[in-house]
Amino acid sequence: MRKIRFLVKLSVFLFIVFFIIMTGLYTYAYFSPKLELTSIGQMYIYDNANTLVYQGSGTSEWVNLNEISSYLKDAVISVEDKNFYKHHGFDYLRIIKAGITNIKNKGIVQGASTISQQYIKNMYLDFDQTWKRKIEEAFLTLELEVHYNKDAILEGYLNTINFGAGNYGIENASKYYFNKKASELNLEEALMLSGIPKNPSKYNPVNHYDQCIERAKIVAKAMLNNNKIDENTYNNLFQEKIEIYGKREANNLQMLMYFQDAVLRELQTLKGIPTSLLDSGSLKIYTTLDRKAQEKLETEILENVEDQNLQVASVLIEPETGAVRALTGGIDYAESQFNRAIQAKRQVGSTMKPFLYYAALENGMTSSSTFVSEPTNFVFSNDKVYSPANYNDVYANQNITMAAALAYSDNIYAVKTHLFLGEETLVKTAQKAGISEDLVANPSLALGTSEMSMIDFAKGYTTLANGGYLTDNYFIEKVEDLKGNVLYEHKNKKKMVFNANYVYILNEMLSNTSNIKFQSYTSPTALSIANKMSRKYALKTGTTKTDYWTIGYNKDALLMIWLGYDDASDITDKASTWAKNIWVRTIEDYLQDKENNWYETPYNVVGILQDPVTGMPVTNGKASIFYYVKGSEGTIQNVNTTLEE
Repeated sequence: MRKIRFLVKLSVFLFIVFFIIMTGLYTYAYFSPKLELTSIGQMYIYDNANTLVYQGSGTSEWVNLNEISSYLKDAVISVEDKNFYKHHGFDYLRIIKAGITNIKNKGIVQGASTISQQYIKNMYLDFDQTWKRKIEEAFLTLELEVHYNKDAILEGYLNTINFGAGNYGIENASKYYFNKKASELNLEEALMLSGIPKNPSKYNPVNHYDQCIERAKIVAKAMLNNNKIDENTYNNLFQEKIEIYGKREANNLQMLMYFQDAVLRELQTLKGIPTSLLDSGSLKIYTTLDRKAQEKLETEILENVEDQNLQVASVLIEPETGAVRALTGGIDYAESQFNRAIQAKRQVGSTMKPFLYYAALENGMTSSSTFVSEPTNFVFSNDKVYSPANYNDVYANQNITMAAALAYSDNIYAVKTHLFLGEETLVKTAQKAGISEDLVANPSLALGTSEMSMIDFAKGYTTLANGGYLTDNYFIEKVEDLKGNVLYEHKNKKKMVFNANYVYILNEMLSNTSNIKFQSYTSPTALSIANKMSRKYALKTGTTKTDYWTIGYNKDALLMIWLGYDDASDITDKASTWAKNIWVRTIEDYLQDKENNWYETPYNVVGILQDPVTGMPVTNGKASIFYYVKGSEGTIQNVNTTLEE
């Protein structure tokens, strides 16, 4: 009996103490400065000239609570905080229930945050699980509750939360996903949007429609349980697929959103930025984007590609730093948000050959080393036969130099070189260049039959364009909070991974793809655009049945263009012309105000005039300069006798 009396007295005492403490806290919070709500939850993205190119949220998109669909309001309250209008910032019963559940499960499996707490967390705090952070959250929640009524809090919350794909706030999200104002949302649309903040990347209906619907049904169940919809309505939801708009009208560039997606993708990987700021969007992001280059790239794509079903991915990079200046992931972001420059993996074709020939130079071959270019069957120990062919079955039927093989993109020469070096050599060389794809060492790897993402492949090419230095390709220069505090700043890191002498020789050979002096039994692969070039480029094209690539660079710019169909249909020959024209017109425009730079000849490299095809010494006519590391010049190295066919 005494124990019961003691427990009763203790409970009363603790209640009184709790009441006094809470009264004091609420009183102190009441006299604290009023929190500003309408300036929070804005994401600003700037180009490399610090010009604002995208505002993810802001006062212009802030809508009053009475301008938001009642379906949306009921859905959010039902799934996030059903007692929102009854508590004073904290749902104590829910906290107790969650605590019991977590104790039983020996881990945090259920939360008890109210909308007020989530709003505070998104606006001002990081998500560190410390007592200091929890106390700060509790006090700021009290401030919010005493200074604003429930409608104002709900209005602020709905105008600032993350709805995925760079959309912060319900008005932005409504316009982006459904091309509607927030007031016009129907029940099913409201359910879909209400489910996104739980995990904005996972439940974004543009990229994850099925997961979004699954989450929306959970929200609908919560509405049913809270008597916001009836059983019949619940049972008839999502009978037909909901049309997704997926377009942001503020951008007049229909491909710029691909660049923005790449920025947000990188943002998630940066260390040191509080998760709360990532979720709320209260950030200023200064990017590498060159708006003029992006506009030119998009213009050339739209003007050159005549097939509406053909997709184009491209990336323009500053080699010395790795900064991405422009990027497209498809023809029209409104039609498809799949970013082919980052997410797709395609065969790279003959654009793989520069890494092969770098490996050849590093392993004793020279630019004048020869193999016979002729139809060849490669027979292996297991009696398997590999029979590659040159484009249009054009062969020299004689010895040709490595320089000629690269200019003509001779497949026979490439496979012979690949097998001569050993199949693992090319894999290791690509990895050393920074390509992370898990490549398979097989005879066809030299012809680019492995699939890679453009952004991964670009890292390898940046190493070649950067004279052998490995660097990271990146989109974000700096991130600040809205007060101007620097949260992240990119620092350039370079590491020499390739021999500068061999990279220079390779780049000189790649410039021959547009060299008229190599016109012989066939033409260099980029000769058709040579008259459109005002400066020297290392350039390589690549063709498969389903893909066409044009990749070229000098010291100041690396531009990659890919064309293909999403369903991997055979590609038309016209794609070659389209891709080359996009490439040359874009890069020439980008470099027009820059100094005409080419790579300086290393002190250990010499040039010799030789015949482009045979490599024999000549002094006039079609003589072209072949480059060598000192000591290896002037020797024609025939490798055929060392290779078993």
